[in-house]
Amino acid sequence: MWTKRLPAVILIVVLLTLTGLFLWKGQKGMVDFEVNDTAGQRIRAGETLYRQEDGHYEFKYPPFAAVLYVPVSFLPLAEAKFAWFLLVLGSSVLVFQLSYALVRPEAKKAWVLRVFPPLILAKFFLRELQLGQINALITALLLIMVIFMMRDEDRPGGAREGWAGVLWGASSALKPYALIFLPYWVLKKRWLVLAGGILVLVLAFLGPALFYGPSGNIQVHGEWLNSLSRSTPGLLSTQDNVSLIALFIKWTGRAQLSRALYLVTVATLALVFLFLMIRGRGIPRGMILESALLLTLIPIVSPLGWDYTLLSSVPAVMLVLNHFDAFSKPARAFLILNLAAAGLSIYDLMGRVLYAKFMALSVITLNFLVLSAFLAWLRTKGRA
Repeated sequence: MWTKRLPAVILIVVLLTLTGLFLWKGQKGMVDFEVNDTAGQRIRAGETLYRQEDGHYEFKYPPFAAVLYVPVSFLPLAEAKFAWFLLVLGSSVLVFQLSYALVRPEAKKAWVLRVFPPLILAKFFLRELQLGQINALITALLLIMVIFMMRDEDRPGGAREGWAGVLWGASSALKPYALIFLPYWVLKKRWLVLAGGILVLVLAFLGPALFYGPSGNIQVHGEWLNSLSRSTPGLLSTQDNVSLIALFIKWTGRAQLSRALYLVTVATLALVFLFLMIRGRGIPRGMILESALLLTLIPIVSPLGWDYTLLSSVPAVMLVLNHFDAFSKPARAFLILNLAAAGLSIYDLMGRVLYAKFMALSVITLNFLVLSAFLAWLRTKGRA
């Protein structure tokens, strides 16, 4: 009985520790939340969101995302930070719980999936909390979407599929990287998901008109696109960018060649994914592996994929650990080494020079491409 309760006890201790650390020192951090909180204040005042003078701290999300921060923007900054911290912390726990529920591990492996994924991915979730980001919330929404789809797997078109579309649309409106599921729903012919998602996206596009009026809404969306085109090139070679295009720029130092390599690689990944979908026909609950792979690829395919966004790989890590015995002994050793390299790539542990070299070589990107390859192997063998 104590063994069964141990993960819950550990979780409570960790949550209390993190909350205590926030109350002690966390209010001086969460710089990304401060940017978004300011955006919430600006949009309710009808002011422009995208200001070049903000520099590195310019708001980069779609205008609708600023609406999410309107409620907390009424609070004093300290209280707003604490409320957002609790939201991110709760979302992080939910990501692990939902992933565990989807993978459905064998009883003897339950403790492995409770203990090791949080340890492997801890640095990404801690960074998410430190910055006050929104990726854990988006990942939780997308996992709930997958759960709805799994419950309607045998009868497409059900009510849950419509709600899945709403969740997908809301996630995409807040962070466009969730649009990675768009071609997937088309290939799966899940028209109700697409209809629900597109409806939400249309409403999200129109939403800022409540603050700016119709013409001002068009203008603010144009300002968003201009800010992205202006700021994105300078962010592609930054240390924490783990996208494929960042990898090629860091390796070659040539922007035009990197764009070409990026497009070829993304197209190759798309073809591989299509092949895996075809191989997965008839496999029970096959959508879980496909969704886990898409979630893992989000920061790799997105041009502005930051390292902490790799927290979306929780279901992928759980899947490969749940099928650990299916791999050969050399493959197991390589998997352990790969996950350890990803999880232990910590600045304070490696030191400035080694960590800078590690990120300059985009090793972390390769780590999660390897993880994706293990998922692909499971599918080709009909394991998941």
